[in-house]
Amino acid sequence: MTITGVIQAGGRSTRMGGEPKALLELGGKRIVERVVDALAAVLDDLLVVTNTPERYEFLHLPMVGDRYPEGGALGGIFTGLDAAGGDAVFTVACDMPFLHPDVVRLVLARAGEADVVIPRVDGQYETMHALYAKACLAPMQARLSAGQLKITGFFPDVRVLEIPADAVARHRVPETVFMNVNTPDELARARALAAEIGRW
Repeated sequence: MTITGVIQAGGRSTRMGGEPKALLELGGKRIVERVVDALAAVLDDLLVVTNTPERYEFLHLPMVGDRYPEGGALGGIFTGLDAAGGDAVFTVACDMPFLHPDVVRLVLARAGEADVVIPRVDGQYETMHALYAKACLAPMQARLSAGQLKITGFFPDVRVLEIPADAVARHRVPETVFMNVNTPDELARARALAAEIGRW
């Protein structure tokens, strides 16, 4: 099975005052560079979904414009999956500074067993750290056309395999690996955590 790593960089960063979250520095690197490093350790084929490609040219990665700019994260996931040349995508958000290759591998190891392979922590699906197969395209598009933008809305129409929190915890603390940075407070917390991890 051929899998493309897709980085979602289409958000407006409104809670960060409009400054692109992915380009903020954390632990000596921009957050999106940390995301790319984690994915590139596992996958050879990477793709960025963004409507501001000029911001991400420095990554030297293929980019595709979000086909559903008003479609929220579901539109971005659909765009990346449709554009990918392989059988499935592993989708992450551009503002997750503590992604870890071992947790990526944990999800990818179950590829082929379901149409969606996704961690679930405290009852919440980690939709931006999940594998989506091409079989998801039609159900996703149906929801997008109907204006139903909840990512998990199409799950009843496909096969979903959940990765439990304890499986993730064998590699990394789930609250850390799935953390994203949406606000200045979260950025400050992430920078402190990065410094602490650096001391380890």
